[in-house]
Amino acid sequence: MRLTLHVWRQKKSGDKGAFETHKVENISADSSFLEMLDVLNEEILEKGGEPVAFDHDCREGICGTCGMVVNGMAHGPQALTTTCQLHMRKFKDGDELWIEPWRAKAFPVLRDLVVDRGAFDRIIQAGGFISAKSGSAPDANEILVGKTVADQAMDAAACIGCGACVAACPNASAMLFTAAKITHLGVLPQGQPERDDRARNMVAQMDAEGFGGCTNHGECAEVCPKGISLETIARMNRDFLKAMVIAREPLAARTGG
Repeated sequence: MRLTLHVWRQKKSGDKGAFETHKVENISADSSFLEMLDVLNEEILEKGGEPVAFDHDCREGICGTCGMVVNGMAHGPQALTTTCQLHMRKFKDGDELWIEPWRAKAFPVLRDLVVDRGAFDRIIQAGGFISAKSGSAPDANEILVGKTVADQAMDAAACIGCGACVAACPNASAMLFTAAKITHLGVLPQGQPERDDRARNMVAQMDAEGFGGCTNHGECAEVCPKGISLETIARMNRDFLKAMVIAREPLAARTGG
């Protein structure tokens, strides 16, 4: 395959970036998108240039670090697929590809296609945990969890924190990510002690990081490589509103005193 690549280049955060055009040839249709970028970087290095910086780790669609925008689509044109699992057979010989980083105030570009997603880590730190004591694994049926609840928790826990939802949202909202992290603990019995605090604190941290608000465009769910549903946002909103009401109630009313 022969391709024309327009790749975003930016030396460091705060610098003015621009697209740089490269032509690559003899790209196998069976190679992944990141393997194609590896070929590009080898050619750039042979010419004495600086290779394109991009994030990657597992290259198995698990870690979520590989995110980039391809022709205006977060992770590229194939649904339910991370960039590292996107294969070149999805494109045609002679195609022109525009490759750029996530675009969001809360995801500052560090270099080229690499962005700082530390904001997601801080949202998790604000409440994405439970207070159950660690130790040896409990018996499988010690705490009974119904199948419906287990399915809801597992579906939400599939979120890999890649940030595609933020990149696709016209408001750069992190609602889908935050909702997934709140939901997968909030529906389980083990997650109930912190349920109210979790919703309050994680939403507050999300807002503090500078993410935009949700206006129900639905683009986040469309590009999510793990198929996280918009229902998680509705569930988070219910938890958050309930938690805020409880927080404003007098202590006597909450304790029955």
